[in-house]
Amino acid sequence: MQLTIDKLITAFERGSVTRRQLALSLSALVAGAQAAPTQTGVQAVSLNHVTVRVPNLQRTSQFYQEFFGMPLKQHSERIHILGVGKSFFGIEQKGDSAGLDHYDFGIARFNADDVAAKLKARNLKVEPGRTKESFKFRDPDGFLVQVNGPTYEGHVGK
Repeated sequence: MQLTIDKLITAFERGSVTRRQLALSLSALVAGAQAAPTQTGVQAVSLNHVTVRVPNLQRTSQFYQEFFGMPLKQHSERIHILGVGKSFFGIEQKGDSAGLDHYDFGIARFNADDVAAKLKARNLKVEPGRTKESFKFRDPDGFLVQVNGPTYEGHVGK
């Protein structure tokens, strides 16, 4: 863009472009630069859930239930699912330190094959365990991301 601006200013200084033409050209250039980028991925329409790993499941679950009023919706020996509106917060006992396990986006018109192909085009790999309804992959920074349809009701650990 800088080269284009330089050429326009040079043309104006030489008299081959009027002030009005320069202003219109610069306005068009800026308007084009502010246009929305072309989407080559998929459209996330909801945040289904976030799951964290913790060393003490009971302590963490109790905190979120009491402090935020999140009801315990499902549980097993190592996983608690707490309700958050139409979404949920997953807590999984795993390891010696707390951290993010994964987050899950609901995708408009989800098609597992299409999404997997778009990830492959970006040199990203689908994690083992892929289904037609949902799967996980690591983003460019290594975060584990789960994707599925916007109304998917799968749960942590699946």
